[in-house]
Amino acid sequence: MKIENFIGKIITIKIDRPLGSIHPKHEDIKYEVNYGYVPDTVAPDGEEVDAYLLGVSEPVEEFVGKCIAAIKREDDDDDKLVIVPEDMEFDDDEILDMVNFQEKFFDSKVVR
Repeated sequence: MKIENFIGKIITIKIDRPLGSIHPKHEDIKYEVNYGYVPDTVAPDGEEVDAYLLGVSEPVEEFVGKCIAAIKREDDDDDKLVIVPEDMEFDDDEILDMVNFQEKFFDSKVVR
């Protein structure tokens, strides 16, 4: 499934890297937002589709929210979904600012 097909849908994500946690392979990356995946999906990298959860200021284990965008990595095949509470919206610059802690290492853009 193309990553763009998730946009606009209500999605359940599992959080495996909660807000404040440290990246398992890169100790210099601290998660400034909750980060997880969509269960039972397959991304181009062979793993489950990853997702940033924005607009939630505490660590969570699971979340049901609206997919408002995707982060497309031009130099990597591991694109990400952007999930928010159903009543929330962010513009492209706000999204890029919130995920910059990790996306600064890639050539990333927001896709709607």
